[in-house]
Amino acid sequence: MTVEPWTFGEAPLEEACRIATVVRTLISTVLALELPHEEVRALADELEAAEQQLSLLMPRDLTPRVGAQWTDDQRVYVDHSRDIGEFNPCFPLYTFRCAEDRGEGTVEFPILYEGPPGIVHGGFLALFFDCVLQQLNCDLGLSGKTSDLSVRYRRPTPLLTRLDVHARREIAPSRIHSFAELQLDGKVLCEAEISAVVGDRAQLPAVSPRRTA
Repeated sequence: MTVEPWTFGEAPLEEACRIATVVRTLISTVLALELPHEEVRALADELEAAEQQLSLLMPRDLTPRVGAQWTDDQRVYVDHSRDIGEFNPCFPLYTFRCAEDRGEGTVEFPILYEGPPGIVHGGFLALFFDCVLQQLNCDLGLSGKTSDLSVRYRRPTPLLTRLDVHARREIAPSRIHSFAELQLDGKVLCEAEISAVVGDRAQLPAVSPRRTA
């Protein structure tokens, strides 16, 4: 049976995806530098000037154009149902495939997600699980609002290491229970469980499409 994935919002701009990749790599590089460098100071000046110019193009109202009362002054809302890290470097970047109430994929955390020395910050792991399990539900055609999220840290999760993620879900009459594990060489590093209230796709508010000009 073909399942229609849930989406809510517009696709990101190609430029946003390129910027996310560059920024993620750039910050990791800068954080690994041992000494001050004139190149970094010059780059910071260039980025600051570019941001000031781009800010002139931003909508006057940064509230997203969602629902019945939106106005032309508001910003477009970008779909957050899956692959948020593709366009927002604050979110982890991963690969993930879903089928038959299960999903699996890989993730490698760069330096900008560091907490303890050489270890991924636990808050980013919680964010990662939230993204993965949201994508699992959206890709399998039934999602809803998260009501509980719990993470158990079993072993330190290393940076710069390819890790495996395995996820599954169970459907109750009004709840979705989702589970995921992050593994290295078959050993569980951390695991998460999320409960969500089953949503009604027909009740989702309208999202204003991206304008062409």
